[in-house]
Amino acid sequence: MFALMDPLVAPSRLARLLADPDPEQRPVVLDVRWRLGGPPARPDHDAAHIPGAVFLDMDTDLADPPGPAGRHPLPSVERLQAALRRAGVRDGSLVVAHDDAQGVQAARAWWLLRWAGFAAGRVAVLDGGFRGWVDAGLPTTAEPSRPVPGDVTVRTGGMPVLDADEAAALARSGVLLDARAPERYRGEHEPVDPKAGHIPGARNAPATDVLASDGRWLPPVSLAEWLGGLAEAGECDVAAYCGSGATAAALVLAAEHAGFRPPDRPIGLYVGSWSNWSADPARPVATGSAP
Repeated sequence: MFALMDPLVAPSRLARLLADPDPEQRPVVLDVRWRLGGPPARPDHDAAHIPGAVFLDMDTDLADPPGPAGRHPLPSVERLQAALRRAGVRDGSLVVAHDDAQGVQAARAWWLLRWAGFAAGRVAVLDGGFRGWVDAGLPTTAEPSRPVPGDVTVRTGGMPVLDADEAAALARSGVLLDARAPERYRGEHEPVDPKAGHIPGARNAPATDVLASDGRWLPPVSLAEWLGGLAEAGECDVAAYCGSGATAAALVLAAEHAGFRPPDRPIGLYVGSWSNWSADPARPVATGSAP
């Protein structure tokens, strides 16, 4: 099976790949629709999904149970491997993940697969998500998908991961990007975590800024310009965080899609993110629009 040249794939391209007469060559499609605070997205998948797509739950398949490490800690090897095998993922699979529309949540699945040992070009996010697929007039079904179980072996360590101490140090010595909405960064609104505000020294870079008005991702040149304004040409150390390590993965993907960072030198991800940081009363908190 060939490799994709970009971490984003258009609906029309995915449709052509899924039409391959050889089922062994078709990509595995992971439906990872998820909403902060609910409602659960599984009923949406059951009502209509891309033919052959398998639903994976952000909370139970792509993360360990919440706790001191955060709301979406890294899943254990056993948890992630079992979920991927149920979805039919093999060691040689091409995998495409999608969410409702933006691809911001699907980036978490893309990042996890890269962390789990998938090479760049073996995993991508559907640009425009399920909404983009439907808007393109492509088929959907309510028929449950029953993939042949896969044999993938999860080998962790494929992407750089930061803990709280490393994130704090990077905010001082490099560039730490906060991917949450501006009002959460400023500490004006915090819907889920114990404290409002941001890590001192972090710069706000809302994950939704990677998107154009039509819900598709911005072209690489625009993303490179945006990221370059936040972290000078990517020469310094750069990492990202968000509320629970989900949407910040979109910044990692954006940096690769833009050519801001090559696949072998991705920006880091503080997986515990604000849900981990804010749970520790000893950690300092900044508010307002300044880092």
